[in-house]
Amino acid sequence: MKRENVLKILSMVIMFTIITGCGQRPIAKSPNNEQQQTVTILHTNDIHGNYMPFLTTTGSATSQTGDAGRDKLITFKQQAEIGGFAVLATAVKEIVKSKGNENVLLLDSGDAFGDDLLGNLTQGEAVIRMMKKLDYDYLSLGNHDFDYGRERTEELMKIAGFPFGAANIRDNRTGKSIFDNSYLIKEIGGTKIAILSLGYHNTNLTGNSENMKDLEFLRGNEVLKEVLPELKDKADIIVLLSHQGTAVDRLTAEEFSEIDIILGGHSHDLITKPEIINNTYMVQALSDAAVLGEIDLEIKDRKLTGVKANHRLLWLSDFEKDREMENLIEELRASYRDHLEEGIATATEVIDRQYKTESSFDKLVGNLLRKEYDAEIAFLPGVGYGISLQGEITRENLYRLIPHPPKVATLSLTGKQVKATLEQTATNQKPGDKYEVVGGLLQSSGVSYTLDYSKTIGDRINGVQVNGKDLDPEKEYKIVTHSGMLKGLHRYDEIGKGKNIDRKDIQLNEFVAEKFRELKDIRRPENMEEIKIIK
Repeated sequence: MKRENVLKILSMVIMFTIITGCGQRPIAKSPNNEQQQTVTILHTNDIHGNYMPFLTTTGSATSQTGDAGRDKLITFKQQAEIGGFAVLATAVKEIVKSKGNENVLLLDSGDAFGDDLLGNLTQGEAVIRMMKKLDYDYLSLGNHDFDYGRERTEELMKIAGFPFGAANIRDNRTGKSIFDNSYLIKEIGGTKIAILSLGYHNTNLTGNSENMKDLEFLRGNEVLKEVLPELKDKADIIVLLSHQGTAVDRLTAEEFSEIDIILGGHSHDLITKPEIINNTYMVQALSDAAVLGEIDLEIKDRKLTGVKANHRLLWLSDFEKDREMENLIEELRASYRDHLEEGIATATEVIDRQYKTESSFDKLVGNLLRKEYDAEIAFLPGVGYGISLQGEITRENLYRLIPHPPKVATLSLTGKQVKATLEQTATNQKPGDKYEVVGGLLQSSGVSYTLDYSKTIGDRINGVQVNGKDLDPEKEYKIVTHSGMLKGLHRYDEIGKGKNIDRKDIQLNEFVAEKFRELKDIRRPENMEEIKIIK
């Protein structure tokens, strides 16, 4: 063949290749064109250090489950063992195996590693090592994630090997969000997914202020106005990992349509069917490692087109325990086993903790304090962690309800100050501004009253009596409480203004353990209905 003919043929082939290549290039260079994918997010929240299974009741089993004071009543349908990291690990591994590790994210919405006896003994390390074993991707810092101090939280993050953060918690020493980890961007199959974190804006009112030096807790909506425009340019899908509580999450969804999904925490809600507000999906996975949230993001052309939620209740009857996690738990417990499993007493009836209404456990503690210290009224904060006591009460069971070591304190308050304290609990629950809600109902013993939420703030407490007698505004009453309340926990400032303050040497949790040992058999208190609540 002549050289010029060869060149002619080659040129025709090259031209054909260029033409056909041009026709196909948009498809070849746009891997996301008509691309459909599924990304699975597994999520937990409010573990509160509860790495062991617990026995449910058909009413209340965790601190907020079954509480009639909640907006939405949640109850378990059976009495059985549920939760714990050994079955959580099994559930996570099953899903990762079926979906592919590269398509799964594992996230936590805060209050993860404290509020448990082993948590205290290891300063949070026990649960963090379990979370590391499960290969979590991110932890949004909850209000109890500072219970061992900011420095310890940072140490735990280094042990974990995955980031902790919250865009609305500012470190005033650096001027940046805490640990400078306000969000994480993961690219999966060409789609960039931003996980943005918000902590609890009232964290400084829920714990020891000494543990939060140099930290400033901001409202999430203020920070989102600054962060979301930046994220919109960096990510295709925005997931908010929130420890704000459901009521505030709803406000966030109403205000910021840029957020695709909110994975909630703090309020211990079980939202299995996603709420949809302003095109934002909202879910939450209860608490205490009893539920694993699973949500599939259906994505087309890097845009979220829908979600499928499948929350798994971790009944021990449905899951085998993961052997590797069991071995780790055994290793972590070994040095403390006798202390953890020490028998204290027996609950002959279910003793539960409620959050928005009177709690039988806290009423019982209040009664014991009043008797021991010859006080007329006992005040304890409404706290949102802890499981029901039933049957044998071990030290670690008891410490799930009183994990932290405040010391018992006595003081005197005038009747006027007592009334103001009760008015404060009403305001804390329904302040008008949902961002101002903090803590649960003030738990008390010896004082009875009616709380009427239908009335205006400052006029919601009526019919106050102390041990059957009308409250005298001028009289001084002896109060027993604990050292945290003296510092203005949950805005109870009047308690710190009391007279004759006497801080005892004994810690509250040790006091309760001693009294339970003396009683041996623990029953529900008889003075349960001292408070009448009108909604």
